[in-house]
Amino acid sequence: MMAVSTILYSAPQTPLDIIARLEKKLSSLDSFQADLVQTTFSTSISKPLQEKGRIYFKKPDLMRWEYSDPETYTYVYREGMLLSYFPEDNQLWRQKISPEQYETAIPALLAGKAHLAEKYVIEPSPFPGAGPNAAQLKLTPKEEGDTDYILLEIDQKSGMIQRAILFDWAGNKTEYGFSKIKTNPRFSKDQFEIKVPPDCEIIEDAVPRKK
Repeated sequence: MMAVSTILYSAPQTPLDIIARLEKKLSSLDSFQADLVQTTFSTSISKPLQEKGRIYFKKPDLMRWEYSDPETYTYVYREGMLLSYFPEDNQLWRQKISPEQYETAIPALLAGKAHLAEKYVIEPSPFPGAGPNAAQLKLTPKEEGDTDYILLEIDQKSGMIQRAILFDWAGNKTEYGFSKIKTNPRFSKDQFEIKVPPDCEIIEDAVPRKK
C-alpha cells in the first residue's frame, strides 16, 4: 500500500489577523529603533517635502524623533513633556501634554496602544511599492476626525510595520517609511534627553513649529 502523505495548509490571514499580530509584536517590545523617511504631500505646495532621520522608542512612554536631512531637529517625549529642539535657531520648545494628546495615530501605533480594530474599519488595499512579504491594509476611522484614512504596509515575516501613510480630511498626506529596524536595543541613559548650549533660548508651553 502506498503511503499517503498529509500536507497541512495554513489558512490565509485576514486583515484583523494581521493587525492583531502587528499590535502583539509592538506591545511585546521593550524598545526599538528604526531609520525613518518621512514624506509630506501638501495641497499648498507643489513639491513633496522629504525628511530623513531615526526614531527611538522605549517603554513605557519614551520616544525620540531625530531628523538629520535636509534640516537637523529633534523631538523627545517623556514624562508628559514634549521637547522640540531646533539647533539652527538655537531654540528649545517645551510643551506639557497628556499621553492622550501625544498618542496620536503614529505614536500610538508604534507603541502598540492604538487599538486599531476598535477604532478603524480594516480591509485589504494594495498600493504601489510593496515589498515581497508585505501585507497592505486600509484603515478607515469609525468616527470622524482629522484623519480620513491610513494605509499600512506590514512585513508578514517579521510582523513589523514598514510604511504608514496618513491621509487627512483636506487632501494632504504624510508617508512614514521604516527600515533597519532593531528590536529591544539597549539605550544609554541620555538617549531620551536633549542637551542644548548654555545660550539656547527656552520657549515654554508653546506648540512646536514643525511636525
